[in-house]
Amino acid sequence: MQSANRNYWFKSGSYTLMSNVQSLLFGFGSFYLLVRILDKHSFGVWVLFVATTTIFDMARSGLIQNALIKFLSHSSEEERRDILSASYFLSGILMIVCMVINVSLAGYFADIWHYPGLVQMFYLYNIVYLLQGILSQFQWIEQANLSFSGILITNAVKQGGFFFYVLACFIFHFDLSLMRLIYVQAIFAFLGALLEYFFIRKYLFFSFKINMDWVKKLFNYGKFVFGTSISSILANTINQMMLGALLSVDAAGVFNVASRITNLVDIPTTALSTIVFPQSAKRFAAEGHDAIKYLYEKSVGTILAVLIPCLIFLVLFPGFVVHIVAGSNYNDSIPVVRVFAMVCIFNPFGLLFGTILDSIGRPKINFIILILFTILKLVLNFFMIKADGIMGAVYATLIADVVIFIAQVIILKKELGVNVLNTFIYAARFYPEFFKNSKAILNKE
Repeated sequence: MQSANRNYWFKSGSYTLMSNVQSLLFGFGSFYLLVRILDKHSFGVWVLFVATTTIFDMARSGLIQNALIKFLSHSSEEERRDILSASYFLSGILMIVCMVINVSLAGYFADIWHYPGLVQMFYLYNIVYLLQGILSQFQWIEQANLSFSGILITNAVKQGGFFFYVLACFIFHFDLSLMRLIYVQAIFAFLGALLEYFFIRKYLFFSFKINMDWVKKLFNYGKFVFGTSISSILANTINQMMLGALLSVDAAGVFNVASRITNLVDIPTTALSTIVFPQSAKRFAAEGHDAIKYLYEKSVGTILAVLIPCLIFLVLFPGFVVHIVAGSNYNDSIPVVRVFAMVCIFNPFGLLFGTILDSIGRPKINFIILILFTILKLVLNFFMIKADGIMGAVYATLIADVVIFIAQVIILKKELGVNVLNTFIYAARFYPEFFKNSKAILNKE
């Protein structure tokens, strides 16, 4: 069993790393091209559309993914049938609810963002949502069976197909409409689901009778992850949505460009949090609170050591970075990037806060903090966007991050005895330790 667990974490970690790199390359590549192909208004509309539809996908994965993988990986064949059937049922119910919400709000979003074409875009997206739901369900089944090659390949088909279509439009100057982008998403989601079927068909068991006990188990396990996922995506997109409603979709596009740039320096945070989760769960079970305290402080310190030089560069040379990433049409993103770079200093603390609390069995606290964070950002954005425009949204994020950071520090101090000053001590120690270890490795060679 111990060997199987090590095998799972090795495979899962390797897949996660490759998948993150793949998503980064294709996602950033598509952004880099779209920001040059589309005019500011169209790009702003696309940003708002993607931000809204991402909520539906996060809702499904948050409620079902972790629960399905957990229960499938330790179940008998008979239980597998009931678990899969329950997950299909739960996924189907959630899909119907999200589609109804999608159709119901399409006209409202079109009105507040002043783009009538959004109605047809949201209607058409229901097809993409259905196909991506099938693909996601297949991928979770494969992951539960300790297999990951199909997931990596099908994600490459879905994300890479979209990227290469946009690249072809950029190179050959094809006409590119927003509706056509959704059709392309649907085509490659279908191809991905079809390909993934051949990887997991031997695992596809189901029962025509829905076991409501398993429906309840899946729901109860996933409900806090579901709430946390929704709160997290809302907290990250609420600025853009409110800028589109209170100012213009162009402003949302400008804000998104700055957000994309600062997200690049967050890659170490996201990557390390993936590694920390299994380690923190294991150490908490074996060694208790002191080990988790050290792991949190050391991990955040390591990220800060890598992150701070990047943030200093962004603060000093935001114009240089904006021109490379988005071109000269987005000069109004430059002051946003400079302030956002300062906001990013709080990200390692917040992301690993959630990771640590989940690993010690306190996901409810993380859920409540995220809910409060989202509400605070909503209120601050409403007043500050009206007062200061795009920069108001940036300052709202900064204030909300400071307030939530203080709350997280207090909670971690109470739960685990974490001292936030230690993270900066570990960050300062990182550089001499890094050079010392590098020198030792070179001397051995």
